[in-house]
Amino acid sequence: MQSPHLTSPQARTASRTAVRSLPRLPVPDLHKTLQKYLKSLEPIFLEAEKRGGPDFKSAHDARAKLVHDFEHGLGPVCQDRLLELDKKSPNNWLDDNIWLKKAYHEWRAPLIVNSNWWLALGDDSTVPPSVRHHLGSLEGYTAWQIRRAAWLVHRTLRFKDQLERQEIYPDTTRSGTHRLWFRHAALRIFNTCRVPQRECDIFSPLPPLTDADARKVVVEVADWMYAIETIAPGGTPLPADVIEKRLRAVISDAQARLRRGERAAPVGVLTTDDRDHWADNLTYLLSLSPANQRTFHTITASAFAVSLDAHSYALPSSQRTPDPDLTAHLHNVRSGHGARPGYNRWYDKPFTLVVEANTRAGVLGEHSPVDALVPSIIADYAIVQGIDEDAFPERLGDAGASAAFLLSESQTENVDGWERLDWVTDDKIVAECEGAAKRVKAIVDDSDNDELLFDAYGVDWIKSQARLSPDAYIQMALQLAWYRTRGEFTATYETALTRLYKHGRTETVRTLSADSRAWVISMADASVSNDARLELLRRAVQTHTQLTREAATGRGIDRHLLGLRLMLRGEAGERHALFDDELFARSQEWKLSTSGLSAGYQFRGTGFGASFEDGYGVNYMPAPDNIRFGVESKHSCPRTNTQLFMSAISDALQDMRAVCAPPLLSHL
Repeated sequence: MQSPHLTSPQARTASRTAVRSLPRLPVPDLHKTLQKYLKSLEPIFLEAEKRGGPDFKSAHDARAKLVHDFEHGLGPVCQDRLLELDKKSPNNWLDDNIWLKKAYHEWRAPLIVNSNWWLALGDDSTVPPSVRHHLGSLEGYTAWQIRRAAWLVHRTLRFKDQLERQEIYPDTTRSGTHRLWFRHAALRIFNTCRVPQRECDIFSPLPPLTDADARKVVVEVADWMYAIETIAPGGTPLPADVIEKRLRAVISDAQARLRRGERAAPVGVLTTDDRDHWADNLTYLLSLSPANQRTFHTITASAFAVSLDAHSYALPSSQRTPDPDLTAHLHNVRSGHGARPGYNRWYDKPFTLVVEANTRAGVLGEHSPVDALVPSIIADYAIVQGIDEDAFPERLGDAGASAAFLLSESQTENVDGWERLDWVTDDKIVAECEGAAKRVKAIVDDSDNDELLFDAYGVDWIKSQARLSPDAYIQMALQLAWYRTRGEFTATYETALTRLYKHGRTETVRTLSADSRAWVISMADASVSNDARLELLRRAVQTHTQLTREAATGRGIDRHLLGLRLMLRGEAGERHALFDDELFARSQEWKLSTSGLSAGYQFRGTGFGASFEDGYGVNYMPAPDNIRFGVESKHSCPRTNTQLFMSAISDALQDMRAVCAPPLLSHL
């Protein structure tokens, strides 16, 4: 990936060639993948037998026959084609050809809730409590809001600049090779944008070094779009006070327009729509005027986006949640004000800073360029250092809750480095915005999203006392919570990063196994002793840890199975019963979709949407003394309930401690 802001092409080339290259993602062994796949079906066979379906042996033998037939027939042909594809690929067979399209860009569903991730950042201690916890609803733009936004923009750009110059190597693991992986992944977030197209989206092209738009950040205010210059021509981020002054000018301009009775055409809400519908609208929008084409280019080429909200969102009084401030914070980052969701955002940008009037801040991201771990590391850097008041000539104090700081129109005209990005619209676009707004409100109103803070114990206890893998332990808690709330098992997706490899992305860890099922059932059987339960838990954790290790080292099965299936030439009549088998599809119905982040000391919460209407999306952040779970499901589904599931997670974790505790106490 080219870096648009190094001081010169020579400097960029020198920095890139000074590092080692990561190995290529391997194409897994055909026989091993097929045997692992067969093994992964065992809990499904067992459940079917228990509920009066085919007995385990006959179900297993039938699928073993399919596996054998594929392995000794079309399988080697597909494997050879995959190996040949890998040889022709500059980086690897998966990322260059398959994953982006199949996992993201061919998906036609709206991005909001369904695909985008959201992250609520911690508070900045520099902000006075009278601003952050203002009595009553804080409406309008505030000085502290602008200051925090300017500081976060500056810090994010500093990270970007240091990353491009290879002055920093974020330590995602202890191995230097992982740092090479991270650098490549992180640079995919900036100066790009997802672009809707019929059937399959694309990324906007990276801007050249000479493109001034690449040195800008897009700012969304009251549904108007602006751009401010934030990076010097040599690639250095501008001082935070300069960014703040330009943000003030933007806000002042928007407020002056509102006073004159102007209202923005909320074009950003079109990005919340079905992808084909948005693609058609974008094509039409760009045809209306060359000005729209220039605006769109600035949006896509800009470093990232900033959304400034003229409100501090509060939940409706009817909504029950353990922490109303946190839940409102998460909802606003995810989708904006509940009464007008989807406004004042551009959902196609990979990284959008969102700052409310009371300085609550977060990050909203389009998922396809990278997985959420990468932007979370960038966000952590942005907020780990609070606002440096010495970086600004003006002290705000408690007065920063007012809007009195704003510039007059005449003063605004004297501030350079900012511009309007106004759309030329017509009645058709206005009507399309209204239609999109209705559709997105239905999506957001149906999203049941909240955060669980489990603080009875955390990673330290799991490692030092239970002596188990924290991630596998948490996965078992989710299995138990699901079973207790549904009375059955489901295919479960856990994300494993393949960061050992060049352009590595993810692999699936199939959490549901025969061992995890056996342990969960033991927890529901009062006749099973705690000693027996503990032994089953240890076995389940060991199995999960092994599956995770295989996935992270390029030996998982789901990406390989996808590649093999796509190597079949349908136009030549090639197909195989292995992929037509209903269990093949059912084993990938990830009704429990999960992913873990780092401890997230600087974060209040996070989340992503459920993959299935009757499932849950669960993002968790394990810390030494607590574990946070962001949970999303659908109000419209009678079988899911986020509050109920969070309670079940908490109960499962408490019961697991009780299972692990007796042997510990016996040594005292």
